[in-house]
Amino acid sequence: MLLLGPGAMFLLLFFFSPLLFVLAESLRGAQGQVTLARYGEVLSDAQFRIVFVRTLKMALIVTPIAVIVAYPSAYLMTKVSAGKKSILMSLVILPLMTSPVARTYAWIVILGKYGIVNQTMGALGLFKEPARMMYTEGAIIVGLLQLFLPIMVLTLVSAMENVQEEVEEAALSLGSGRIGCFFRVIVPLSFDGLIMGVTLVFTGCITAYVTPAILGGAKVLTLATLMRQEALVLMNWEAATVIAVIMIATTLLLYNGLRLFKPRNLV
Repeated sequence: MLLLGPGAMFLLLFFFSPLLFVLAESLRGAQGQVTLARYGEVLSDAQFRIVFVRTLKMALIVTPIAVIVAYPSAYLMTKVSAGKKSILMSLVILPLMTSPVARTYAWIVILGKYGIVNQTMGALGLFKEPARMMYTEGAIIVGLLQLFLPIMVLTLVSAMENVQEEVEEAALSLGSGRIGCFFRVIVPLSFDGLIMGVTLVFTGCITAYVTPAILGGAKVLTLATLMRQEALVLMNWEAATVIAVIMIATTLLLYNGLRLFKPRNLV
């Protein structure tokens, strides 16, 4: 137990204490009393509701796409030889070694008014005028997917590596097809990894700032960019603390909601 002391103290000082401070500030009234008035003001604001729904919608789009793309990729990576797996893992990890700012700015070169996509489509005669791709929800979704897909792949690979090959072979020998074996054996046995991957990707989409700020600008606000606007532009720190608490509560509700599902429900 003594070995847990330093880590627990670090989390208490630098993680839980700031969260408790933000929560306390969001509940503090003008006279120092505990009140939910600030939550009422924020939740009744039409702009906040629009931004909240938009952020939630983009997270709910990015996360399933990441799962659909990452699951077969992770499964393939567990079946190839050690040499090929090392190369594939390096390709997955490489984007994580690059700054999110640089990775996001690269999409300006691709999706910009005079970017690669518009120039290609114009050369093919598909676009008469450059299409507006930047500062849209679609641009943010693409950027977030590229940002968090490697995390989903790595999480699923880690979970699938713990699935014994004998279990899959037994299912196949008993008449299950490859697809049926994947959904009835692999998915349930890697369900904990799926929950962790979904939580990390969804949480990342909800709280991401750099990608929405660059690809969405001031036209397409998300919770993170709205919180920054309230705190540093409008100097409305009270509203910013409420938005921060709502972001945290949303991710906690998602995680606990996913934990309610059991692998047997997928079988």
